[in-house]
Amino acid sequence: PPKKKDIRDYNDADMARLLEQWEKDDDIEEGDLPEHKRPPAPIDFSKIDPGKPESILKLTKKGKTLMMFVTVSGNPTEKETEEITSLWQGSLFNANYDVQRFIVGSNRAIFMLRDGGYAWEIKDFLINQERCADVTLEGQVYPGKGADGNEKVKNKTKPEKAKKKKDAEKKSNDVKEDNQARNQREEL
Repeated sequence: PPKKKDIRDYNDADMARLLEQWEKDDDIEEGDLPEHKRPPAPIDFSKIDPGKPESILKLTKKGKTLMMFVTVSGNPTEKETEEITSLWQGSLFNANYDVQRFIVGSNRAIFMLRDGGYAWEIKDFLINQERCADVTLEGQVYPGKGADGNEKVKNKTKPEKAKKKKDAEKKSNDVKEDNQARNQREEL
């Protein structure tokens, strides 16, 4: 059994243990738990459409916090981006979507959703806006109405990565060739 101490002699570790004991006995409602401690929502597999992989993502993200990146078309200043994305956030708020907005660049913003199940509906709204260049959601880039011709490549990949990979493979092959033993001796 732990020793009984005078409350005036408690240090930080004793206070932390006492708090843990109190919280252990508390009945915390499921909605008050942090997101990582909540049990996942049950998935109804009858609602999944095998032709649409997005339907699986919708169900797995339901009730979880999700972030999407939005790029404003043209060459806006940070203030213009603030105003445009504020209008979009207001429209979404009026449609009862809980969305928070954070500006991360002169033409980029993050929209944070409390319930990721609505992300694809919000994405559809955003890509239909005149000044929306693209929306990035779960690693996929969806071109918006405001994208110019070269931006409208759906789920684009960066060609530089492929080039760097080929260069790296070429260098590794050159090194392998240099490391091979030769039959002839070279005079120095």
